[in-house]
Amino acid sequence: MSRTAKIVLNENEHDLPVVTGSENENAIDISKLRASTGYITIDPGYKNTGATTSAITFLDGEKGILRYRGYPIEQLAANASFMEVAYLLIYGELPNAVELQLFEGSIKRHTLVHEDMKRFFEADPAKAHPMVVLSSMVSSFATFYPESQNPDRNSEAINLTIHRLIAKLPTLAAWSYKNSMRHPFMYPKNHLNYCENFLNMMFAMPTEDYNIDPVIADAINKLLILHADHEQNCSTSTVRIVGSSQANLYSSISAGICALWGPLHGGANQKVIEMLLKIHIDGGNVDKWVEKAKDKNDPFRLMGFGHRVYKNFDPRAKIIKKSCDDVLEKLGVDDPLLDIAKKLEKVALEDEYFKERNLYPNVDFYSGIIYKALRIPTEMFTVMFAIGRLPGWIAQWKEMTENGEPIGRPRQIYTGHGNRDYVDVSKRK
Repeated sequence: MSRTAKIVLNENEHDLPVVTGSENENAIDISKLRASTGYITIDPGYKNTGATTSAITFLDGEKGILRYRGYPIEQLAANASFMEVAYLLIYGELPNAVELQLFEGSIKRHTLVHEDMKRFFEADPAKAHPMVVLSSMVSSFATFYPESQNPDRNSEAINLTIHRLIAKLPTLAAWSYKNSMRHPFMYPKNHLNYCENFLNMMFAMPTEDYNIDPVIADAINKLLILHADHEQNCSTSTVRIVGSSQANLYSSISAGICALWGPLHGGANQKVIEMLLKIHIDGGNVDKWVEKAKDKNDPFRLMGFGHRVYKNFDPRAKIIKKSCDDVLEKLGVDDPLLDIAKKLEKVALEDEYFKERNLYPNVDFYSGIIYKALRIPTEMFTVMFAIGRLPGWIAQWKEMTENGEPIGRPRQIYTGHGNRDYVDVSKRK
């Protein structure tokens, strides 16, 4: 039996269908509200609005649940490679051995970028933020592969575009870092796996080999998996709404990268390190800053604690904490910022003020610490996020296009001037 919600407007009743998802989430379908009533809804930030239905990611913030295509994030992070998860998100099922081999082989064949793209890097100033470099580079792919702009191309051509993007993004990301350092670019090595290859392009030099530590590679693999998709957040919704105009995949992903760049979205782990640096410069008195965080009248807020979606705990943080501890132990890093981070973590896990308010260390806290320990510059943190989020963005774009979803077109309530007549400049007061 179908359920409906009832709305009363001007003494007239209107029935609105109730939609129930596979995890018993409920939504009121207002798609015909304007047509039947003349009214729209107002929902700043779309916090209560479902823009689409999706079979990709399930998130329950109250219960701390995150699943990709039905698979718990805990199981995927413990057992899968990032390439397996990418395949799962994009194509709907975990690959068998043959499918995975073919997928990884295709990715490795496309890791090189066109040599002409080096000129773009040469034109960028050394101080250019890696995210703006990455966004512009991804967008420029449409000029190298103009066939990608055809929305009616077959599935084989679409898969080629997808594989090219997954393969080349780590190359561009590593090169944007090398460019900021004015170091020579390192070419991909296809005998390495996805994470190992990225680390090598980041840290190797022509003068000497880079020895890839398996503990570090495993930590990167887990971080990429944990960031691979997160339902309809700002950057994902951006990818979908840009793609809804039939813009090519490269342009859609470039727009998503720009959205991710914002400090309220992907820049959170960078803010963690900046906070630790602030405490360090002040003398490193953690207790003082904890008290400032507790003071309602003090604008200071601890970065990397709590989450606006996960109300009780971040399931991703529980997973990455172990990798964080392993990396710090392996590297034996002596860094005052990491010492401050450990003290803050202890407070958050033991202090009743933080426990009562569920201000637990989240995934941004631990990922920031890991990247700092690996000596990845803070400006590269969001780039790392983008590499991880890429399969999710692609999956969302692919789902939207295959479902034939309409172009995104939010409404508004106008609050400006009413109708008024033009006055000649000589007569204006």
